[in-house]
Amino acid sequence: MTIQQILSSVQTAQRTHATPERAVGVAGVVALGGLSVLAYSVGVTWKLLAISWVAFAAMAIGAPLGARTAQTAQPVETVWGYGLASGAMVTSAALFLIPQALGQHGRFGSLGIAAGFLAGYVGHALGHRLTHLNLPIEQTAAELTVHALAAGAIIGAIYTAMPSLTSILGVALVSHKAPAGYAAARRLADRDRSVVTLLLPAAAVGLIALPVGMTGLSPSPMLRGLLFGFGAGVFLHVAVDLLPECTAGSDTCPVDAAGDSDAHRFQDRLRTHAAVSSLGGAAAVVAAWLVVV
Repeated sequence: MTIQQILSSVQTAQRTHATPERAVGVAGVVALGGLSVLAYSVGVTWKLLAISWVAFAAMAIGAPLGARTAQTAQPVETVWGYGLASGAMVTSAALFLIPQALGQHGRFGSLGIAAGFLAGYVGHALGHRLTHLNLPIEQTAAELTVHALAAGAIIGAIYTAMPSLTSILGVALVSHKAPAGYAAARRLADRDRSVVTLLLPAAAVGLIALPVGMTGLSPSPMLRGLLFGFGAGVFLHVAVDLLPECTAGSDTCPVDAAGDSDAHRFQDRLRTHAAVSSLGGAAAVVAAWLVVV
């Protein structure tokens, strides 16, 4: 196969993915807008509307930043981008998502976390099979959607009854949604996939929370713990998967090297950048958490 044929096949694959992915993302936003109007008309609390749109905005703002930096990023910039985002995601999951799951039900929340993390791993391990099906959503975006749907189900049931929103909720949403949007968009852009598809996981919290709020469903503590734990586990898997690993073939630390070459020494320096950047992302979330606690 000639170079021209290879380039042609890549461009064809990009066009094949782009239109359905954009359609999925746009459909998510349209559905969220429609549900918001319906929820407002039937008197659903404004708190659910606020949570739904703050969650959407946090990921929607992070995504274009990730896509833009992916276009011209050098290896060090790529490592820092992934390191900061994934470090923030892991820490946010530990400080906000996991305690919420365990707060609903200790045993089933723990079970849900394990099930969600392993489900993310199994999906990742077997995900290559799905690449042959030309699905309209990329694997990382699909995992983030699952997490958001699970979280939205519980948010719809719980926050309807809360007297007010808190600053810690805002920090929790922004600290994991914005880095997730940034890191996922970088991965999509690096793979020449449309970042518009991330509008679906951005909208997914509201797509479930608003209907649950309208119907007044109140799941049992065990089910709440299981669902919230599952969502937290899936998100934690995504966060760990995005941590920069400076090994051959890695897309989060894109240097292939061997032996004692200059490239190998550069790769060792990138490993230091990976460690420092991930700790930096974690420290930023901890600092925000200490301010609002």
